[in-house]
Amino acid sequence: MFTGIIETLGEVVGLVHDASNLHITIKSDLSTELKIDQSVAHNGVCLTVVSLADDNYTVTAIAETLEKTNLNLLAVGDTINLERAMILGSRLDGHIVQGHVDQTGTCIHIEEKDGSWFFSFKYDADKGNPTIEKGSITIDGTSLTVVDSGIDSFSVAIIPYTYEHTRFNTYEEGTVVNLEFDVIGKYVAKLLAARQ
Repeated sequence: MFTGIIETLGEVVGLVHDASNLHITIKSDLSTELKIDQSVAHNGVCLTVVSLADDNYTVTAIAETLEKTNLNLLAVGDTINLERAMILGSRLDGHIVQGHVDQTGTCIHIEEKDGSWFFSFKYDADKGNPTIEKGSITIDGTSLTVVDSGIDSFSVAIIPYTYEHTRFNTYEEGTVVNLEFDVIGKYVAKLLAARQ
């Protein structure tokens, strides 16, 4: 369980394909605080630490994860949003994030407006994942509030702090991002669909 508040950025320093799996090695200032078997969200994808070495650690993504997320697009040198699992009893500053990406989306528009930024994204609505205005959405692991909501698109507003301390400052039109839709909204949508 995560909050969607990004702790730090990591750098991808190694990618090793092993059958249908991908071993991802990341350099991060969190590395010395991690332990093997710990869960860490990588661009919003919950992955398990499998090895540690100096200021690097390695996680493994399986084929299903690679098919549903943007991790299959990683290259050595890329930055990645990182968040360790939440601690029970601490504040939930973002929203409930499971680290289970529902699908990817594509950035379709970026607009700077008086010191903040508005990002618009498009996604495949056939997968049945809804957004609502003022509801929560997780983009590459970052907890955000939906500003505008369409059938297959939505926008979010990004404050300067978030822009500077997450991958948002690397996005451009066409960037593929991981989307985790609000867990409560998904349950409500599923219950309503079952009743119809």
